[in-house]
Amino acid sequence: MATPTRIGLAGLAVMGQNLALNIAEKGFPISVYNRTTSKVDETIQRAKQEGNLPLYGFHDPQSFVHSIQKPRVIIMLVKAGAPVDQTIKTLSVYMEEGDCIIDGGNEWYENTERRQKQMAELGLLYLGMGVSGGEEGARRGPSLMPGGSFEAYKYIEDILLKLAAQVPDSGPCVTYIGEGGSGNFVKMVHNGIEYGDMQLIAEAYDVLKCVGKLSNDELQQVFSEWNKGELLSFLIEITADIFGIKDDKGSGKKGSKQPRFFKSNGVGDIITEQAVDKQKLIDDVRQALYASKICSYAQGMNLIRAKSIGKGWNLKLGELARIWKGGCIIRAVFLDRIKKAYDRNPDLPNLLVDPEFAKEIIDRQFAWRRVVCLAINSGISTPGMSSSLAYFDTYRREGCQLIWFKLKGITLVLTLVRELICWVHSILNGLSWPNCRRCDSLAHLGGDGFGGKGESNKSIFNHYGNP
Repeated sequence: MATPTRIGLAGLAVMGQNLALNIAEKGFPISVYNRTTSKVDETIQRAKQEGNLPLYGFHDPQSFVHSIQKPRVIIMLVKAGAPVDQTIKTLSVYMEEGDCIIDGGNEWYENTERRQKQMAELGLLYLGMGVSGGEEGARRGPSLMPGGSFEAYKYIEDILLKLAAQVPDSGPCVTYIGEGGSGNFVKMVHNGIEYGDMQLIAEAYDVLKCVGKLSNDELQQVFSEWNKGELLSFLIEITADIFGIKDDKGSGKKGSKQPRFFKSNGVGDIITEQAVDKQKLIDDVRQALYASKICSYAQGMNLIRAKSIGKGWNLKLGELARIWKGGCIIRAVFLDRIKKAYDRNPDLPNLLVDPEFAKEIIDRQFAWRRVVCLAINSGISTPGMSSSLAYFDTYRREGCQLIWFKLKGITLVLTLVRELICWVHSILNGLSWPNCRRCDSLAHLGGDGFGGKGESNKSIFNHYGNP
């Protein structure tokens, strides 16, 4: 290979292979390396089979690094933790000042910030980049969340814009997230929202199956219909597909001994059979699922908002919703409405107090309450829907606001005590005051605010007829 490649990638498990092939397919020559050399050969073979893509493999780290044009950019896709540190150690000895390393794994954001400082001492740039979409997304177009050095981001912005999933009405699913470990932090919360989505869907299934007695064919039809409306999303789509698959291999009797113990003592799966109108139940569960989903996203966005305030990242929540609209597991039409909510009010303290979402959740709350009560009376666990309803009620009720403001007062006292301790510590140890800030500030815990600045939550919900 006479001409240097545009970029390198180290770590050739399935995600690494697929991302490398995606980059090559977009027209960017790429060098690849893996400690286990058979993975390198496997990736080269795939590149040939998939269209003679401009991908070049290397069995030793030195020739791999030197094959990349300067300033060099290398993406790592290895297991989080110690393997990342080892890979950095292996590659960095051959890199030069101004080169860049990008960690594309699911790394803890504080580890990313530690490595950024270590790389800066060597004159290297560092990014922590969340990659969402699984194996298929990596190959066809993921959602990308790069955070860290803005200079490093600009090195490869042209690649990322083509590599990412493309959504017709909103563009590539990538943006510069912010400084420090913000990219990894946002990806972590994204994963939490994803698991919350799956939990809520599982609970909807459980109620429909066990109380409504819907067959799998009926469930497929219900979820397919739901995927044509407000719940349109990748997860609802594949749930419908799953119900269409006939499984004749399993007996359906696998499980732990605990359920058999309870049954033998007179307690079955359903405590009491509930007489229900099947169509009414389906509609109630749809509304409960949607309302719970709003709360799940509201909590995730507020986690990001609070950390952004505490770290000074200045994250744009509407832009995060935009880049999640394609490529990633939580892609959904719902995200476009979240983006619009933050476009209307970039300082929105919570999705629940956006006028449109407030109206929607009020309109659905009685169906939501009926589903949760029905599940409780039937002995069916719905922790996601139940806790989401409790979260909403905390915003809705005036008394809970007073409790929160008292907690904010306690937080302020704790912050002042911490500041006093740090001041004393600095005197005793001969440190300058700004250099003795050992703890993350508690002051921003209140920034997540149950309502925050402006109109009270209760008055917002009352506007839409909430009792």
